[in-house]
Parts: sequence; C-alpha cells; structure tokens
Amino acid sequence: MADHNDLGDKGEELARNYLIKNNYKIREKNWRFGKNEIDIIAENNDTLVIAEVKTRSSRFYGEPEVFVTKVKQRFLIKAAHAYIIQNNLNLDCRFDILAVVITPNKAEIHHIQKAFYPMR
Repeated sequence: MADHNDLGDKGEELARNYLIKNNYKIREKNWRFGKNEIDIIAENNDTLVIAEVKTRSSRFYGEPEVFVTKVKQRFLIKAAHAYIIQNNLNLDCRFDILAVVITPNKAEIHHIQKAFYPMR
C-alpha cells in the first residue's frame, strides 16, 4: 500500500478513536454509495454526523480542511442522503470535518463541527 494510503488510514483510525472518546457512536466507516465514500458516519446526541477525515503529514500546503472542496461536499451530501433513505432515519444531520496532522513527533486533530451545509 502507498505511504499516503497508510497515512490516510492512520488518520481515520485516530479520528474514529477521538470521536468514540467524545461519546460518539460509530455507525459506519468507509461507507460507499456508488463512487462516493463517507469516511465516518456517527451519532451524537440524536444527530447523525457525516464526518470527512483529511489527513496530512504537514501544513506546508495549508490546513487539511481546506482540501474538502465544494465538489467533495456535494458528493458527501448525496451519499448522506442515500444513507438516510436506505436506513429510514429521522435524525438531524450535520457535516463535520476532522483535520488530522500526523508528524513524527505527534498527531493533532482539529474537529470542525457544522463545517458545511447542504445547499438547495
């Protein structure tokens, strides 16, 4: 597996552990709808949380969260809608980003709640 895949997998694992430690119930990881994937689907206080994890080894090119583009947001919204319909859920839903920076000395997680909203 490529190093960037290993880094991404490690970031997602750290993000899941972070959420669990903060009383989130993980419903799914790497859930797919066609070509679209949701990194983490969780529940917290009767809210469905659709979480995109962005992992980087440095901030040289910017904070990880800036790489969640409008196109990626649209894909996540479409996949989340499918998940809600397939599971017949009646929960509030929000979209979070977990920005993970892993360096040789430490790992940092920046959890951005309500990072973006579906547009009509």
